[in-house]
Amino acid sequence: MRHFKADLHTHTVLSPCGDLEMSPQNIADKAIEKGLDIIGITDHNSTMQCATVKNVAGKRGLFVLCGAEVTTKEEVHCLAFFEAPDQLSYFNDFIYEHLADVKNDPEKFGYQALVDENEMIISQPEKLLISATDLSIEELEEKVHEMNGLFIAAHVDRISNGIIGQLGFIPPDLNFDALELSKFTTFQKFVSDYPQQKNYTFIQSSDAHFINDVGAVYTQLYMEEPTFQEITKALKKQDGRKTELKL
Repeated sequence: MRHFKADLHTHTVLSPCGDLEMSPQNIADKAIEKGLDIIGITDHNSTMQCATVKNVAGKRGLFVLCGAEVTTKEEVHCLAFFEAPDQLSYFNDFIYEHLADVKNDPEKFGYQALVDENEMIISQPEKLLISATDLSIEELEEKVHEMNGLFIAAHVDRISNGIIGQLGFIPPDLNFDALELSKFTTFQKFVSDYPQQKNYTFIQSSDAHFINDVGAVYTQLYMEEPTFQEITKALKKQDGRKTELKL
């Protein structure tokens, strides 16, 4: 069994709150500099930049877990990951249909740039990607697992857009594959504050919007190889696979 350093929450220039330096090539460069083996691409309510990052990073030996950070109608942020390109494309269209019909204003919110490997802008989605969808957290969880995806509650320790901050608790009937901690806390502190949550699988991620934040924190994944199936086993603690947070 090997261990892999994974930062599973990274934004690109497609997220309007993401810095313009967050290009696929720059993200790959910084991830390698930080010694990461796996990065997760999680733009707000969109999977469109995943393919380019996966192609760029794959040439450098980095595994890319592809997905999105979805905002539910309760304003809760959740990470959703999928294995196949057709799943990512379908999920992107599904989320866009359920996204609030608010047009992005780059002067107010920032540019939403879908770029190619050479950092040339291909397109800019019209809807504001940081808006909430009209999907409840229960509906989103059901959809992700119906599509055989991974469903993770994002930065649960944060007041803003974390599930506890928004709902006041974690619904026990929601089937999360993991809870994500932000870089602003530790596992020990979180379970001290919320001991009833200690049996979940935990990951910790940077939620990088700026290039120097990539890999600021990470999760150790113990598994055979960097694949979607192995990551799934690590989150589910199957066949000796597991996650471990840096102390």
